[in-house]
Amino acid sequence: MKELSGRVAVVTGGGSGMGRELVRQLLAEGCTVAMCDVSARGLAETERLCAAATMPQGVRLTSHVADVSNEADVLRFRDEVRAQHATDRIHLLFNNAGISGGGSLVVDSREQWERTFNICWGGVYFTTRAFMPLLQAADAAHIINTSSINGFWATVGPDVPHTSYSAAKFAVKGFTEALIADFRVNAPHIKVSVVMPGHIGTGIRVNSLKVQANTDADELDATQLAMARSRLRSMGLDVSDISDTEIAAMLADRAKRFVAEAPTSAAEAATIIIAGVKADKLRILVGRDAHLIDSMVRENPDQAYDTEFYARFAAEAGWYPGR
Repeated sequence: MKELSGRVAVVTGGGSGMGRELVRQLLAEGCTVAMCDVSARGLAETERLCAAATMPQGVRLTSHVADVSNEADVLRFRDEVRAQHATDRIHLLFNNAGISGGGSLVVDSREQWERTFNICWGGVYFTTRAFMPLLQAADAAHIINTSSINGFWATVGPDVPHTSYSAAKFAVKGFTEALIADFRVNAPHIKVSVVMPGHIGTGIRVNSLKVQANTDADELDATQLAMARSRLRSMGLDVSDISDTEIAAMLADRAKRFVAEAPTSAAEAATIIIAGVKADKLRILVGRDAHLIDSMVRENPDQAYDTEFYARFAAEAGWYPGR
């Protein structure tokens, strides 16, 4: 699918980050786009940015509030796409929505752990299931599932638990690769890609806390602060003497650095992903750090979780301490 003009694309998580940039670039390519997100505010901002740009004539953008971990929401989203775009087919499905959190199976709550897992993995499964008839009805189709480097390397540091997100992203990668044989036999016109970004400059840290706390407000509430404390405790840190104000300031500083010091921006990531789709790539590694850790893990898998291995990678990739 080298030419995207005139195609219909569905993007989950279109209210921020890579999802927002995918929506903007797909529209510029001449795609009609339906996007969903849990954040109505995020969707409105994406719509505003798209409306301010010059788009090819005839393209349309619709936005839909939906939680991809909720199958009923996903089915409603699909039905709205059918009705609002008057179509029985789509050509591109970008399963992009995701959050972090629930890092520790031991310390974090089951609810927080499963919230992350159910969005990052369940959202991919539910959305693929829901839109499969529309993909089958197209003359050509492509499913693009966002995994992560944590889909083949389950860590963000030797002392930072990262179990829920990593387990989900491993599932996404395995699911995508398993679809190759399935589609070869049962739907040969549908292609698949798995996206594995490294550190991308997005607001995932702030947005994840909002989703975990079920809020769309910018101000940190008691639930978000409690989750942040739990995360720090899971890393072995004593936070008993740290005030809520200090926790909030720490979160704000880390979120700012996460975007400012990322080696790849969300817009650059979207460009790489779309180019990978046009080239019919199965594995779309995003960022120099993604390519680096992919080769390092392949070369030395038995030491991939050692402290020295992580330190060497972080130094070569330019990851800042405490990322």
